[in-house]
Formats: sequence, structure tokens, C-alpha cells
Amino acid sequence: MSEEKSTALTPLKRFNKAITNTSMKDYITDVVGGRNVNSFVTNMISLVSSNVALQNCEPMTIIYAGLKATALKLSLDSNLGEAYVIPFKNTKEDITVATFQIGYKGFYQLAVRTGQYVSITNRDVREGEIVGYDYDNDMNVYNRVDDRENKPIIGYRAYFKLNNGFEKELYMTVEQIKKHAQKYSQTYRKGYGLWKDDFDGQAKKTVLKLLLNRWGIKSIEMQEALIFDNSIVDKDKAKYIDNENELSDNGQEFSKGIEQVFGFADNPTNAEEATFEEVATTEQEVKEKPITKK
Repeated sequence: MSEEKSTALTPLKRFNKAITNTSMKDYITDVVGGRNVNSFVTNMISLVSSNVALQNCEPMTIIYAGLKATALKLSLDSNLGEAYVIPFKNTKEDITVATFQIGYKGFYQLAVRTGQYVSITNRDVREGEIVGYDYDNDMNVYNRVDDRENKPIIGYRAYFKLNNGFEKELYMTVEQIKKHAQKYSQTYRKGYGLWKDDFDGQAKKTVLKLLLNRWGIKSIEMQEALIFDNSIVDKDKAKYIDNENELSDNGQEFSKGIEQVFGFADNPTNAEEATFEEVATTEQEVKEKPITKK
């Protein structure tokens, strides 16, 4: 028994073994280039070492999420808010996986890189700031109110203007955003996760992502971001778990026809029956909400 314990790999060692495997390093080299492979491996090990919840994820899901972030040139530093690796637990299969999620600052970066935008704004709207409506341009008319930080937030607005003069905005009330989250996010319905911890960030992401998806410049990077956001990444495949029926804005079901990944059901008939739960992402939260076998 003691010998069995001594040879057992800890979750962190299991990840380190997976990412430093010769064939895996060869694959990473092909993706990020020989000059960047060591820094990628070091950064991913550092990321997992500092996050107890990630250590319990299937290593390949973390690695592929990291590679997708690298391919899109988005930082996984949570302080920058560009992209995240979020653990989800499949309670039925007793397995934890990592999902790739892009923050609103990540979508902003991808848009700016195209060089096609004169300006992009993404902010909350306070009570009293909407003073009219421009029917010709299909946009609200705003006026900044004094002492706005003490005014209640009534909605969120994303806006852009292109070099050719085309401009567009998307405004959603707080209630509309909550209704959107209720429809598309299990974690919102269950009352935990990013929607609970950072509603402001998720709301800004929602309006900006929808705006760019409907009317923005669809660079190759932006198309990839729209497809792989909120998914388990498996090389060139995306698998959605927080919302198994993830839809693009025009109604195309991205997840339809995607091969099963890691043995999960491809398209549950009822989203309420899904078995995934977002896992706490800090050591303190893990202590309060341990990952235990059910």
C-alpha cells in the first residue's frame, strides 16, 4: 500500500508529465514554433501550479485551451481579462475538464487588431444617460450624467465605427442580459460561476460579442474566437458544455455534428439535465467547494 502511494502521481505531476511528454512537446512545437515551446510549457505549468481546481482537470483539455489562447495571441493572465481556462466537472462521469473562455477585453483586442475600427466602446449605461433615440442611425442618444458612479446601472452598450464610416451599437437592458444568460448558461441558472462572480464583465462581453458577431469585421481570428469561446478545445474541434446547444447569432448550431469529445454526450435533449458544473477557481473556493466524487 505504501509503495502504491509513493508511485501515485499527484494531479499537478500528472499534468506536468502530460505536457512534457515528448510527443506532446513535438505537437506544441508544431503549433507555437520551436522558439516558443519552452515558454509555453513553463507558463502553462505555472498557471496550473497556482490553481488547485485546474490541477484536477484532464491535462489535455488544459493544454489545448492554452494552445488556442496562444494561437489567438490572448493572455491567460486573469489580471488582463483577455482569456481564461475554467474548470468544469462532469458529475455523472466523475471527470473534470477545462474550458476556454474569452473575456470582453479579449474580443476588444481581436477587433482592434484588424485595423478596421476607428473606435470601439463597451460600457455600462447608468440611469438618466439615455436621453433620446436616433431613428436614422438606429442608436440611442446618450448624455453622461453627473456623479454617474452612484447611479444604478440600467443596461450595457457596445459600439463601433469602421474606417469606412459604418457605425453600429447594441444596447441591452440588465433584464435582457439576464434573460440571455438564463437561456444560454447553466452556471447562471444555477447561481454560480463567472456570471455570479463578475456579472459586469460577463454583461460587457455579451453585448460586445453579439455586436461583433452580427455586424463586426469577421477576421479569421475573430471567427475562431466566436466558435471556440466557452468550449472544450480538442485541436480543431469545439465542444460546448455550459450550453451544449451553443448557437451563433444567425441560428447555426456550432455544436451540431461535432464528434464526441472525451466521451461526453454530444447533444442532450434538455439543457437542465446537463451534468456539468463549474468548479471553483481559487484555492480558497476549492476549500469551500471541494471537488469530490459523487
